[in-house]
Amino acid sequence: MPVTRFDVSLRRPLANGIAFGSVGPYEELRGTLRFAIDPQHAANERITDVAMAPRNPAGRVEFASDVSLLLPVERARGNGRVVLDVVNRGNTVAVPNFNRATRPTFGPDSDRHPPIDVGDGFLMRHGYAVASCGWQGDVPRFPGLFRLEGPDALDASGRPLTGRVYTQLQASRDVEHFLLSDRGHLPYAAADVEERDAVLIVRDVLDGVPETIPRERWRFARVAGGKVVSDPCYVHLDGGFEKGRIYQIAYTAVGAPVRGLGIAALRECASWLKHGTAGEHHPAAGTLRHVYAYGRSQTGRLLRTLLYEDLNLDEAGREALDGIIANVAGGLRGEFNQRFGQNSKDRPHMMRHLFPSPDTRVTDPATGATGALHERIDARGSRLKIVYTNTSAEYHRGDASLIHTDPDGTRDLAHGPRTRIYHFAGTEHGLGVWPPTDTQIAAADATGNVERTQNLRGTIDYAPLLRACLVNLDRWVTEGIEPPPSRHPRIDDGTAVAPETLRAFFDLISGANYPRHHALPQRLDFSTLPPRPGPAFGSRVSAIDADGNEVRGIVMPQIAVPLATHTGWSLRHPDIGGAGQLLVFAGATMPLPRTRAERQQRGDPRLSIEERYRSADDYLERVRAAAKDLARAGYVLEEDIEVCVALAARMWRHVHGEDA
Repeated sequence: MPVTRFDVSLRRPLANGIAFGSVGPYEELRGTLRFAIDPQHAANERITDVAMAPRNPAGRVEFASDVSLLLPVERARGNGRVVLDVVNRGNTVAVPNFNRATRPTFGPDSDRHPPIDVGDGFLMRHGYAVASCGWQGDVPRFPGLFRLEGPDALDASGRPLTGRVYTQLQASRDVEHFLLSDRGHLPYAAADVEERDAVLIVRDVLDGVPETIPRERWRFARVAGGKVVSDPCYVHLDGGFEKGRIYQIAYTAVGAPVRGLGIAALRECASWLKHGTAGEHHPAAGTLRHVYAYGRSQTGRLLRTLLYEDLNLDEAGREALDGIIANVAGGLRGEFNQRFGQNSKDRPHMMRHLFPSPDTRVTDPATGATGALHERIDARGSRLKIVYTNTSAEYHRGDASLIHTDPDGTRDLAHGPRTRIYHFAGTEHGLGVWPPTDTQIAAADATGNVERTQNLRGTIDYAPLLRACLVNLDRWVTEGIEPPPSRHPRIDDGTAVAPETLRAFFDLISGANYPRHHALPQRLDFSTLPPRPGPAFGSRVSAIDADGNEVRGIVMPQIAVPLATHTGWSLRHPDIGGAGQLLVFAGATMPLPRTRAERQQRGDPRLSIEERYRSADDYLERVRAAAKDLARAGYVLEEDIEVCVALAARMWRHVHGEDA
């Protein structure tokens, strides 16, 4: 087995040893999972550059991952299922998202083993084990983040590789220099700080015409002690970089880690969890039968890459993962298995990893390319079950609709029998910002970037929908019970529309600030860097109702029975620059007028709260009825009906000034 051992460095009770219902107390085991894979095995042949990695005396490639296991103290009380927490930029996502919990923030002096907030204990009450596995070698070196330690690829003479890198840089304040990476990750060093072929461009919108900055105005350097110091990991611009503007740099880098080993780590961790023995240092040998991977955003895209490359078969020919929930990945993959790949890069305008987006075969009329995301796994008859979930933010980013339409957005595509696609209507990328605000520190960003929007951020917590997805996925895998049908905007019924069609309505709401420009993803020619742009894809978003709320997808009760208009878009605030750009991932909350008089005074087209509901009790009963409808359809669990009501009650108190 490629897992050679699990070195445990920490063992502690979870949540001070409290009991989670009939499952009882849990414990955490944290340490290092060590791997050695055969670079010539068929299971590894699509791992880029693995054949160029150094080998041990047995001819295998070694690497290691930080791993945390949350297990019932009495192993037999668990349900035999594992949620593989595909950590995002080194941060856990499964317990925070499914348990409605907080997650710690990390910095240079953070606690290596911070307490784990278990929220309402959902995963533990249901008996799931949770395995958080580091897969990313370029996360900032902050104590507590999960990472992977692995080798670089070397040429035949044992020298580091060189190659071109293309990176986007943007800040919410004026800065003197940038680290050559996204969100403060470990950068690729420039091979030659005097390189004349390096190119720095700037744009004001993602699809705007670039302006090339003369080479003599910038250098590979940083500012230290008031002086400009040469540094191959930074870029400095005379006069500084302006907040909000989009800078993109192409240069020759040196040193290429074998990025695809991150996917191998996840695969072999999952296989070890199911098949490992006590002799292989497995702390719950024989009790774990099924593994479901959960990735959000970056790691949802990572899981889409695993599927596209079909890296789910272990070296024994077994399916490692039994099910996948790829949350808020949109239609993207990423640079997770390419030479000089940047794991944190996440803009469709910066990557070649958009087509093919659907799981079934499609042809791009603009390029003639044909393919399917699941082409390889379908060709071998894989029984892997996959659930794709997206918020409105990925639709307004321009790529989510491409998982269920043709590339031009002119017709719907049917997905395969082992796939479900759910749109969480009216939600932003994260699980809602509370209390409502327009300002917060960017998530998983080591630079401390502060985000501010022109609206209050999205407030809808869609955890109840994710929880139902997990339970439905489990039943699908273990009992063959089909999950509820896919729900998303469709072209054939007029609910999938071009984003500019929404402007007419939102222009009627004072302060809505609907975007004047939509930077749709484009076909890009990466034969040169920066890439040459081609035709835009036919991105679509959900149509809206008379309140501006989305009509297609799974509609949470707080939106079906509204106190506000909830969107997946909001513009950057002028304070952080780029005021005409979407703040990627952000949504908006626009409260309804409270009274008829207020509505009339503002000329607001939306009916006021007092004209809709007789009282708080009336409102909450309607919310409860909407939640019960979702539960009957299978999109919300019965146990979460009252969670939905509590979330709605919280919003009622807020809009009526009763938070205290």
